Amino acid sequence: MNPASFQDRKNPRTPTQDDKNLNKSLNCEVQHPVDLNHVRQLHQDILSVEKAQRMAEFFSLLGDANRLRILSALAKQELCVCDLAAIVRMSESAVSHQLRALRALRLVSYRKQGRNVFYYLKDSHVLNLYREVAEHLDEPED
Repeated sequence: MNPASFQDRKNPRTPTQDDKNLNKSLNCEVQHPVDLNHVRQLHQDILSVEKAQRMAEFFSLLGDANRLRILSALAKQELCVCDLAAIVRMSESAVSHQLRALRALRLVSYRKQGRNVFYYLKDSHVLNLYREVAEHLDEPED
């Protein structure tokens, strides 16, 4: 029996075009009962294409080791460009370039104090994300 042929037994109603399209897209090789209400709900709950694209760009930005090293320094304390450059052993120009990219996706922000500009992680979400990934990578392998 094809999974797409299962009827939604919990909530019988006239199928919509979306239901028919969803039924056609269910192509599991293993035959099993399908709870179409559950599948419909999952379909509505997953990331939108737009948000998935934004998240992909976000994670792509974090795919650079130099940016991650800058984030790791800023996870400890706020720093100016010259201190960041010394810590990560990059030129101030290169660090500034990376900071612009990080600012564009709202990962870091800055504050001015006189002629000095200090950078810091934008909010606790960024810090938590950094810490969670670092902790995950430190876990022993199974």
